[in-house]
Amino acid sequence: MLAADYITGFKAYLQLEKSLSQNSVQAYVHDVQLLLQFLDRQYPDIRFEAIELHHLLSFLESINEVAMAATSQARIISGLKSFFYFLFVEQVITADPTTFLETPKIQRKLPDVLSLEEINLLFEHIDHSTFDGQRNRAILETMYSCGLRVSELIGLKISNLYLDAGFIRVIGKGNKERLVPIGDEAVRYINLYKEHIRKQGKIVNGFEDILFLNKHGKGLSRVMIFLIIKKAAATAGIQKNIYPHTLRHSFATHLVENGADLRAVQEMLGHESITTTEIYTHLDRNFLQQTLQKFHPRF
Repeated sequence: MLAADYITGFKAYLQLEKSLSQNSVQAYVHDVQLLLQFLDRQYPDIRFEAIELHHLLSFLESINEVAMAATSQARIISGLKSFFYFLFVEQVITADPTTFLETPKIQRKLPDVLSLEEINLLFEHIDHSTFDGQRNRAILETMYSCGLRVSELIGLKISNLYLDAGFIRVIGKGNKERLVPIGDEAVRYINLYKEHIRKQGKIVNGFEDILFLNKHGKGLSRVMIFLIIKKAAATAGIQKNIYPHTLRHSFATHLVENGADLRAVQEMLGHESITTTEIYTHLDRNFLQQTLQKFHPRF
């Protein structure tokens, strides 16, 4: 099965028409390649137009044999649906074999969060006597103040900072832009970092507008942010297994717990659906009961 041209076209479709992030595009293409590898092994002479539902079910059964998580299976099925829709639109196939392909039900797991006391503990134990420490404080303050994804943080540009107005412009999933308020503490540490740390280091061409840089003058990687947060948590003696997204979850949870409007939280997080944001309403049952007592006329 010669599929290289179709893979290339599918990748362009995801980037240009679906506006997916580079990570999502790579994941979808990888999943389709897994299917094609399976078909090459099991049905070496099959053509795209001959693929039927039972072929796809056999592929998914092979995935189940390696104990793949339901979330990974759901992503793969989503990728397959997109791929065969692309083939259908391009008139490579006349019928979509994924029409009746069901996505496994996923139990929504409540995210781990840090308490306000733990957030303060995390910040207080950063070593501000080092250049990296001052930068890291600015990074953590910004992530918690604005609820940023890691990709949004490492891509944050100086030209998108409106600190005097108390906002930053964030490029989120699908290259969608949003304005997010930023707190005074985060603004203070960003300014300290810009004036006393960033200006003293070298900056590689092409990274002049990137806010947070490594010691080589280039942008930070996702792995580096992960290591920064892990080290900060260990130094602070926090036992929870935290990771970069924990600060985003904590940001949203603390807002909801203190009565923030869910639509406003949705906008700040950049969630496309309010359903995604609603998970944070399940994190504090006491908060929900207090809300009911306060606002329900017959409670």
